[in-house]
Amino acid sequence: MSEKLKVLVVDDDHRMAKTIYDILAIKGYEPIEANSGEEAVEKVKSDAPDCVLMDIRMPGLTGIETLKIIREMFSGLPVILMSAYATEEQKIEAKEHGAYTILNKPIDIQAVLSFLSVLRKERSILIVDDDPEFCRTLKDILQSRGYKVETEINPENVLSNMDLEYKLVVLLDLKLGDKDGVDILKNIRAKYPSKPVILVTGYGNEMTDSIEKGFQIGAYACLYKPFEIDTLIKQIEEIDRKKFQTLLGEKIDM
Repeated sequence: MSEKLKVLVVDDDHRMAKTIYDILAIKGYEPIEANSGEEAVEKVKSDAPDCVLMDIRMPGLTGIETLKIIREMFSGLPVILMSAYATEEQKIEAKEHGAYTILNKPIDIQAVLSFLSVLRKERSILIVDDDPEFCRTLKDILQSRGYKVETEINPENVLSNMDLEYKLVVLLDLKLGDKDGVDILKNIRAKYPSKPVILVTGYGNEMTDSIEKGFQIGAYACLYKPFEIDTLIKQIEEIDRKKFQTLLGEKIDM
């Protein structure tokens, strides 16, 4: 992600698009303007934005039709839709195709700025596992998917590692040598109550009690080694989307 966040603003109302464009530029972002769905698709292909802010009702390709095309090209690209009169059916369809939310016009620009502020941060995934080979392999795979990844094989260093920068999610092995992953989860919960933690284990049958305790403490999910990488990616994308939907004013259960 570039240091200066690129935001594609899509609206057939030139005045509305220009107003949002000017605000984003003043706030230090790099806005890109498009005035139709067709133009938005071309801008996404050529300018690679970090986020899309788009009206639903436009001549030609509607916002939802454009959303579908964009998500097919770049499934992880955050898209926020805007509308003065979105129907319940449109809201459902938009969510089904990956829109983060639909903002009512006139939009809450402060909510958008808060969203962009977090989006601009370096957001990394922390892998906590005492198996260096597993850490290295998973890190390589996740980095190839565009994620920033940190690894930690020493459970004593987990909290200090998390203090260094913002962590989107923690992948925590339940069996860390002579350390219990549940104890590490308790420490994380005490300092970072809302931080999503995905438990990982290769000992599903042996770790039933620990897994249950982990969920009681607030673990987000548990994956069993060996797991499909796409399953993990879906979990990470879901966490990412929920976090930003909360910033945009939606009530989400993490």
